[in-house]
Amino acid sequence: MNKAESKYFNTAVKMDKAFLDILEKKDLEYITVKEICKYAGVNRSTFYLHYENIGDLLNESVQYMFDRLLTYFPDKDVSVIHDIENADLNELYLITPKLLNPYLTFILEHKKLFATSLSKSDSLRLNESYDKMVTNVLSRILDRFGISENRKNYMLTFYIHGIIAVIAEWLKNDCTESIDFIIDIISEQIPKIK
Repeated sequence: MNKAESKYFNTAVKMDKAFLDILEKKDLEYITVKEICKYAGVNRSTFYLHYENIGDLLNESVQYMFDRLLTYFPDKDVSVIHDIENADLNELYLITPKLLNPYLTFILEHKKLFATSLSKSDSLRLNESYDKMVTNVLSRILDRFGISENRKNYMLTFYIHGIIAVIAEWLKNDCTESIDFIIDIISEQIPKIK
């Protein structure tokens, strides 16, 4: 990365961080470009060099958030995938507290952005953000059980949308219930695969 690219990237990160900090204090509808620029220490023209509008910045911030999500998993993807491929089928579950706890912790720490992203999920193509989890974790588990592709697609749609609905309700209640409570709710709804 040359110096110009590095400066461009660093400016984008400043604006992402400024936006996320402001979003923790205000609703999206009340955030202005001027406010983001002042907080980030950049000019309005710099903002428009990077983004067309605040919606573009929101989209980038959601992607930045999902990229950071992986840092909340202690052993990253490697141990999770190893566990999936080597676990005895009697011990293999589609969703476990080991997977849910870091995910829900991250949501709790970034609840305003998650709530905003869920309310704008269609325009942000939020379901696409779950593709990595579906491909690398959930789909592999269903493969181990020999679930057909057609059946697997329906099952994954059900699980993902169900989990998102529980999380949306939790966010609507300002995350007042504990993470363990939400893990129990989600776990109770996911039957053992046969």
